[in-house]
Amino acid sequence: MRETIGFIGLGIMGRPMAANLLRSGYAVIAHDRSRGAMDELAGAGAEPASSSREVAQRSDMTITMLPDSPQVIEVMDGVLAGASPGHLVIDMSTIAPSVSRELAARAGELGVEMLDAPVSGGDVGARNGALSIMVGGSEDAFKRATPVFEVLGSTITHVGEAGAGQVVKACNQVVVALVIEAVSEALVLGSKSGVDPRTILRVLSGGLAANRVMELRGRNFLEHDFTPGFKVDLHHKDLGIALQTARACGAVLPASAAVDQMLESLRQSGHGGEDHSALLRVIEELSQHEIGTKPAAGAA
Repeated sequence: MRETIGFIGLGIMGRPMAANLLRSGYAVIAHDRSRGAMDELAGAGAEPASSSREVAQRSDMTITMLPDSPQVIEVMDGVLAGASPGHLVIDMSTIAPSVSRELAARAGELGVEMLDAPVSGGDVGARNGALSIMVGGSEDAFKRATPVFEVLGSTITHVGEAGAGQVVKACNQVVVALVIEAVSEALVLGSKSGVDPRTILRVLSGGLAANRVMELRGRNFLEHDFTPGFKVDLHHKDLGIALQTARACGAVLPASAAVDQMLESLRQSGHGGEDHSALLRVIEELSQHEIGTKPAAGAA
């Protein structure tokens, strides 16, 4: 018999993930602060719960998909109050590795297993069940959770003990942020020199510079459509986690620090709720050029 799954956090990522679990035949007990999100998922077959404690009481495993460490800590208070020994908690949020380790230890004292399983792939991957899932925790808990992960993702990797999933996610977010910034620089350089940005993306996609950012966010760049798939605010938070982790272990991340400040500039100018591809705005502003416009005389 399939285990009943609790799901807490029905935002841009969580809602389609929970919907995929429902479509695959899992019973889902759901909770979110947004009544609208709860009602929408209930319409797809989920059973609503009034609190995180109730979610844990009514399920065999609980998945959390929340914005940051403080929200996960708060929700875990309720989950652990309602969970029975043998319950499995899977935190798919992106939070500090140190917090994941602390929560896993706390859960273990109560006989509750916990995995940190952050994801990459954005809203598109969440909708398509094609997320990359990096998992920290025990091998036994990972094996138990694998059927659920297979519904949500296409690349599922057990990367180590508690907290290791969050470390790998921090590495992922460093690469994604730097690639977005690099693509933005390339588009502005080419466009201000008189080359069509569409041509630039097409050519770069066929060589060594090809990357998923151009594949999934190319239209966003070209159309300046920064409807959030993954918000600037959240990526800024994630780079903060990477930089904090780097400081703790003595790693040096100079380019990450620079892009972190670019994201902060977007937040300060009111663009924190936009998609992280809005990094293009920073390079355009610094270059006094919007891609796709005719370069000034003598610029080419």
